[in-house]
This record gives sequence, structure tokens and C-alpha cells, in this order.
Amino acid sequence: MRAVVLVGGFGTRLRPLTLNSPKQMLPVVGVTMFERVIAALGRHGVDEAIISLGYRPDRFIEAWPSGVCAGVRLHYAAEPEPLDTAGAIRFAAESAGVDETFIVVNGDVLTDLDYAWLVERHHEFGAEATLHLVPVDEPSRFGVVPTDESGRVLEFVEKPAAGTEPTNYINAGTYVMEPSVLARIEPGRKVSVEREVFPAMAAAGTLFAVGTDDYWLDAGTPEALVTANLDLVDGHRSVIETAVSPTAKLEDGCVVEHSVVGSRVCISSGARIVDSVVMDDVTIGADAVIERSIVASGATIGAGAIVTNQSVVGFDATVGDGVRLDAATEPPASSWLT
Repeated sequence: MRAVVLVGGFGTRLRPLTLNSPKQMLPVVGVTMFERVIAALGRHGVDEAIISLGYRPDRFIEAWPSGVCAGVRLHYAAEPEPLDTAGAIRFAAESAGVDETFIVVNGDVLTDLDYAWLVERHHEFGAEATLHLVPVDEPSRFGVVPTDESGRVLEFVEKPAAGTEPTNYINAGTYVMEPSVLARIEPGRKVSVEREVFPAMAAAGTLFAVGTDDYWLDAGTPEALVTANLDLVDGHRSVIETAVSPTAKLEDGCVVEHSVVGSRVCISSGARIVDSVVMDDVTIGADAVIERSIVASGATIGAGAIVTNQSVVGFDATVGDGVRLDAATEPPASSWLT
């Protein structure tokens, strides 16, 4: 079994963390999001992952130069130009010579879905493509997918206006496809699988879907990235992982509550870390406060500084003594927005 993994996006909602790195390379409790996605595929029978690269492909190739991640072979397919979701799927699949049933996943979606089970359901449906669905409280933010009793998709509505949604089951970003889907994607231009290909397949009656209540998270925002980390230490996933690295140095008098702390982090006396993610090699000064925020690797938080309300401190950045970041970033957005 092979899978196409889409990792080509720019990750703009996660800046400044993604100014020089794809979002899938960000850590979730010390392991990159990408490796967690690949490992999950491998556990359910995927032998080869075809990586649809766009933004900073070098980061993936340098991280796994052997072409193997979590025991799964990697085939790199770097787009010469952005081709949108469907265009990326076709480009990647054709570059690897895919000619049998294959899986497609989004590289920023974390889930406990049994991919092998989804493939089985796909074959039972006799579908051309099968979508994984999950129920959400605010379906208007996603692609909404109503089905009939047999699982056949009635229509595919991408981000409907609030209050008009025909169902609260949304496209969860995992698909099983037959190679015939590739012929539906016009080559050489940007094609959206959500706005063009899936609606056409629904109209043709060849698109099916199945919903589950498995753990699912689109980790594409700072708030969601914090949730992804905390869910792994709070017992919301199939395993529970250690919140504070054993190599972190916590001085007497500091407080760490409901937070993930990476390797070689130094937290001075009086500092307080709450509901946050602190990546590797961070130094936190005396009496500093970090609440509901992210501090990236190599950063320095000065004495008495306050980082709060979903603030993001970038890689190797410095927050000076006594400085307050409230729903802000360091470096500030004005320095990297164009």
C-alpha cells in the first residue's frame, strides 16, 4: 500500500514558526508532526509514502537523507510550481508510478484513524474514492459532506455559510483513491480536489464517505499546535507521552503546569509555565511567565518577561527582560509580513 502525503503548504497561520521551515517539521512532544503522520501510516500497512513537496523541500530531504522515516520508504515529489491539492496529488502519484488503490493524507492532520480499515470500507463500497469524515461543532469552517444511507456522497460543499450546513460531518483530509481519479485532474494547472474534483465525482455517484469519532486534529494554527502537544500528555490519544523532558533543568521555585517542555530547557526560579509548549534548548529567566503560548527552540525569555494569550516566540528569538507579549509574536509580524 502506498500513500501520498501533502506537505506543500506555506503554513502562514503558524508564522513565525514557519518562516524557514514547513509546519510538518514542527515538533509535537519532541517528534516532528511529519514523522508522527508517517509512523501512523506505517502502523496500518503503508510501505511507501510519496511526499508531495512544495515549500522548503530541502528540510524533509535533509532530515531523512536515507529515504526512510519510521520504517516507511519515502519517495520525494517536488512540485515545480504550486498545483493546489488535486494537482499535487496527480503530480506526486504519477511521479511514483501509482497504478493501484492508494491513500492520500494531509501532513498537518493528526488522527488515530485506522487507515487499513478505511481501505477496506473503500473496497466494500466499490468506490472510486472514499473520504474520511469527522463530526465538528463548527462545520462552516470546513468542507461539509452529506451522504445517503449507503455512504454515497450526495454533494461536496466547501466551507458553506454558517447556518446553511446540511450536516456537521466534514472532510477530515484523508482519502482512499483509485488511479482513475488522477485522470479527472487536468495536468499543468492548479486544481482543487475539494472545489473541483470531489463535486464532480459526487455528481457522478462514484464518491463515498464514512465517518468515525477517532481522534482528529488539523494542527495548522498556534492554538491547534498547543492542543496537539497537550493531547498527547493528557491521555486524549492512544498513548500517553511524557510532558517534561528528563534533560530539562527546572530550578527550585519554578512552576510548570499542564505544559510540554522540551530537551535541555533551563527554567529559572520563580518562572511559571502554564498551558504552553516550550521546545528544545530554551532559556527562561527568573520570574518569567509563559501562558497559553509557544516558545520555539533556541529562544531566550528574559527575567520577568510575560508571554501570554497565544503568543508565539520564534526560533532563536529573544524576549527581553520585563517585556510583555500579549497575543503577539517575536519577531513581530511587521518584520516578516509582506
